[in-house]
Amino acid sequence: METPPIPEAAIAAACAAALAHLRVAATHEQAVLEQAAATAFAVCETFTGHALIARDWQAVVPATACWTPLPVQPVTAITRVDGLPAEGSAFPLPAGSYAIDLTADGVGWVKAMLPGSAGRLRIDFRAGLAEGWETLPAPIAQGMVLLIAHLFASGSAGGEPPAAVAALWRPWRRLRLAPEVRR
Repeated sequence: METPPIPEAAIAAACAAALAHLRVAATHEQAVLEQAAATAFAVCETFTGHALIARDWQAVVPATACWTPLPVQPVTAITRVDGLPAEGSAFPLPAGSYAIDLTADGVGWVKAMLPGSAGRLRIDFRAGLAEGWETLPAPIAQGMVLLIAHLFASGSAGGEPPAAVAALWRPWRRLRLAPEVRR
């Protein structure tokens, strides 16, 4: 599954927030700052297990009669289900040949009831905690600002990120100890 890019508007807003935190009006190293912001988004999504900014995703899952969770949360909509045969092109599955479910905690589920020649399903869906930077939960945004500032200030020197970042993000963390199973 390919991760869709973070929208440019969210990167720009995160950079502006980091510059305000650093008390810098502008920088001639804008590309470095944008790279730090993109890295911070990736680190936060990996740490929390959540897509931060809502965007369109695509996943391929087995065409099975058992419920299969989508790999990204929180899912807000499942927009399309296509069948993928072993050979040939993808084809749209009729509505009655699959089932979908969205749980209150943002997990998207899908199962194939009559997959036809499809051995796998290609699912198009939308997932993300917020529509943009401005609507991210405050602890996540603050942790992002701290991490961006840390990455920008340290340059290539590396070093440990601030402990406050993990403390801010920990309540949002979704851990998977075993594969989710639903029958």
